[in-house]
Amino acid sequence: MSSVPSPADSDAARRRRRLTTETKEALRELNNQLSLLNRQVSTHLEVKDVDLDCLELITRHGPLSPSALARRAGLHPATLTGILDRLQRGGWISRDREPNPADRRAVSVRALRERNRDVYRLYAGMNTAMDQICADYTEAELELLADFLRRINQAGEHATGELAAD
Repeated sequence: MSSVPSPADSDAARRRRRLTTETKEALRELNNQLSLLNRQVSTHLEVKDVDLDCLELITRHGPLSPSALARRAGLHPATLTGILDRLQRGGWISRDREPNPADRRAVSVRALRERNRDVYRLYAGMNTAMDQICADYTEAELELLADFLRRINQAGEHATGELAAD
């Protein structure tokens, strides 16, 4: 029995490598395109890109303490203070004192829901396009895509954590 791969095995391996490379390239292009979209949304909302990122984290995971938000965003607490100041001045968030007798300085940050429609309106075109694209897939295919994206996100979180630990 020979350990030399057959031509069919070699062709299959090359196709798989090519498809894997195409997938990685598509993800990089998607990242770039979403960055451009987010930059346009930030410009329309008159906030900085990093402010929009933090607002998204607060909206999705809030209310959060400033230190929890800084960890999620990968930002130094002093940097985050300036971001929160801008978001609060812009009417995007509120900082609420926590009823904690042990620490009267404890604050939680929450997004002001009445401003969400401003953000949603700017993402409406992308959301509609995504709905139309998803309509072309079966439920099983959508489950596969959702699993793939979750796993890619977890890999990104792991890689980010490793770099942050250096």
